[in-house]
Amino acid sequence: MRSGSSLSPLLDRVSSPEELKTLSVEQLPQLAREIRDEIVRVCSVGGLHLASSLGATDLIVALHYVLNSPHDKILFDVGHQAYAHKILTGRRGQMSTIKKEGGLSGFTRVSESPHDVSTVGHASTSLASALGTALARDALGQSYKVAAVIGDGALTGGMALAALNTIGDKQPNMLVVLNDNEMSISENVGAMSRFMRGLQVQKWFQEGEGASKKALSSFSKPLADMLSRVKSSTRHFFDPASINPFAAMGLRYVGPVDGHDVIEMAWLMERLLDLEGPTILHVATRKGKGLDFAEADPIKWHGPAQFDPVTHEFAAAKSSYSWSNAFGDAVTELARLDQRLFVITPAMREGSGLVEYSKVHPSRYLDVGIAEEVAVTAAAGMSLQGLRPVVAIYSTFLQRAYDQVLHDVAIEHLPVIFAIDRAGVVGADGATHNGVFDLSFLRSIPGLSIGLPRDAAELRGMLKGALERGGPVAIRYPRGNTPRAEVGTWPELAWGSWERLKPGGEVVVLAAGKALEYAEAALRDVPGVGLVNARFVKPLDGAMLREVALSARALVTVEDNTVVGGFGAAILEALSALGLSTPVRVLGVPDEFQEHATVERVHALSGMDAQAIRTVLAELGVAVPIEL
Repeated sequence: MRSGSSLSPLLDRVSSPEELKTLSVEQLPQLAREIRDEIVRVCSVGGLHLASSLGATDLIVALHYVLNSPHDKILFDVGHQAYAHKILTGRRGQMSTIKKEGGLSGFTRVSESPHDVSTVGHASTSLASALGTALARDALGQSYKVAAVIGDGALTGGMALAALNTIGDKQPNMLVVLNDNEMSISENVGAMSRFMRGLQVQKWFQEGEGASKKALSSFSKPLADMLSRVKSSTRHFFDPASINPFAAMGLRYVGPVDGHDVIEMAWLMERLLDLEGPTILHVATRKGKGLDFAEADPIKWHGPAQFDPVTHEFAAAKSSYSWSNAFGDAVTELARLDQRLFVITPAMREGSGLVEYSKVHPSRYLDVGIAEEVAVTAAAGMSLQGLRPVVAIYSTFLQRAYDQVLHDVAIEHLPVIFAIDRAGVVGADGATHNGVFDLSFLRSIPGLSIGLPRDAAELRGMLKGALERGGPVAIRYPRGNTPRAEVGTWPELAWGSWERLKPGGEVVVLAAGKALEYAEAALRDVPGVGLVNARFVKPLDGAMLREVALSARALVTVEDNTVVGGFGAAILEALSALGLSTPVRVLGVPDEFQEHATVERVHALSGMDAQAIRTVLAELGVAVPIEL
């Protein structure tokens, strides 16, 4: 779809990679500027990935200019930076639907476009996927080219480093574009990040074009032929004998180069793609490129709220207090009371509400980068030496560290607390980010307790109780807001106890966390139906469960988790062990991946919102107005 806008004369002519190639290389910088303007307009509605997409625009334009997608394969790590890719591959007219129900994904998605080579959303996966793509090409005798785009933040992940090791061993023909912007969402951390910074500030040690060409010719004459052009632009080429770790792994390294010089990148990429073996092209970019304020504060503009695309002023926002804020405030205060407390996060300081904590308790704070497995096993090591670590992590990312939770923490019943943010449906980020599996996979781990607080006060009580109790504990809470708790509030909760919120015995609804909000709304004007805050899923409150199962003719469980192996399944297992046959209706996320839409819409489609609860009650014979 073409807008016909005079503000984007080149972009209006380009709706596919084929049409992109009708432009001259000298026109590419202007096209990149027009694409950035389009991205700003699209992202002004709020909640979209702005800064990263602006930073990657030039390199994406260069890649599509020299490659022939979809025949040639371009893979993106995470995919949140690929808005320019979507625009150049026929989806410009749909960009306003990103993250909306029935619209485009916020990431690349195989089922969305033949130009999307892989479905992504999590970091550090692109190199392994590109390796598989290249090896499949070779095994099948095909001839397409392969390029992978990975950020320096994603390079902190062990999966990316392991893939580099195998790429260096197998030597497939492929190009890795290292998009170095010094950021993931938060600032990058670790030794690899420091190395990247060192590369960008070192003095170039080439002593002369002739000597450098001679050294490079020993392993690649085509690469040597490029030297004079690159040298004149103050680029630097490492040979395999250098201290560069990529060369040590067996990959040709080129860079760093200016990631916003689209003409130079296109020239380089075209030639590097013709070389034998794998090559890393290290490009230095700036998140937020083209918007001075976004370049100055890329964290703020990573996924900004709604703003005016002309003035760039934010729309008036309602005052709110998020679950992440509640956790951050609680753990910051709790660390003052207990010097053993130590917080670990895998590159999610801002998202997990830990900015203030990291400032107040810097000596008891660790950001391991995009390395969830390291976060969990480091916590295990700390706990063995007397600390009480708290791993602050999103539910979707905890999936990546299941083995470490089971093997390194749970076997020895170590006192590690898992503060699981974004547990349940997250909405707009869709299937790759919905945290609807943690109840199921954590419930299978012996000795691990699971709590679901109903509000910030109960969250504080569970955190303090877990710290005092010991053993592995998971506390899960949803994306969204919660009433603020008073400073110094630490409710004492009997571990494993439930709370009866509404009397009634004909039918009893058992719910916890986000699902409890729907249950309360559904039962507000319904007498004779009981409601229990089942705030502990493991251990269950066996005494109360037995009591309600004996007194009620049916139970209804509601959970913001898959119904496979979740809370409802736990109730059925417990009733079976008690020898009770009380009928149970299990409501929750069905056994299928949920696509992007608002949280409320996904819950409605899943049949677990207040309206769905009323419908089930009516089916059970309860006199209830079905419509809310």
